[in-house]
Amino acid sequence: MRLRLNLWPPLAGAGIRVRSIAPDFRQFVVEMPLRRYNRNVFGSHFGGSLFAMTDPFFVLMLCRNLGPDYVVWDRSTSIDYIAAGRSRVRAVMQVRDEDVRSILNMTEGGSKHLHLFHVDVVDEEDLLVARVEKLVYVRRRKPKAQAAQASP
Repeated sequence: MRLRLNLWPPLAGAGIRVRSIAPDFRQFVVEMPLRRYNRNVFGSHFGGSLFAMTDPFFVLMLCRNLGPDYVVWDRSTSIDYIAAGRSRVRAVMQVRDEDVRSILNMTEGGSKHLHLFHVDVVDEEDLLVARVEKLVYVRRRKPKAQAAQASP
């Protein structure tokens, strides 16, 4: 999985590298060096690349941890740029046990749930470069028999 993500054009094209994936698939560590192709006109990290660093990972973690009985989509993302990133940057995305328990509880009856995750993008000195909020849509899939009855 790590190799496939590192070769995936939206990440590879910006120089974004997945450094590690936890064995339980609940944590991704992602880094991006500052290169001429991911700089903005001021010489710091391009904001779109900082945004892309966090884009697919919460959905991937939830899909793996919740299993095929759940629909998981990114709903929205907001990013606050705090400081100019002028060195390698890192983001650690994590899904905690409490997140999974809350999602399972909120979607138990088939209801949709919007779950908010936070992640900081920091530089080599652990100084905050950007703060990201990811809102993820989760819903338990309808059983196939029930879904077939509901369709015309």
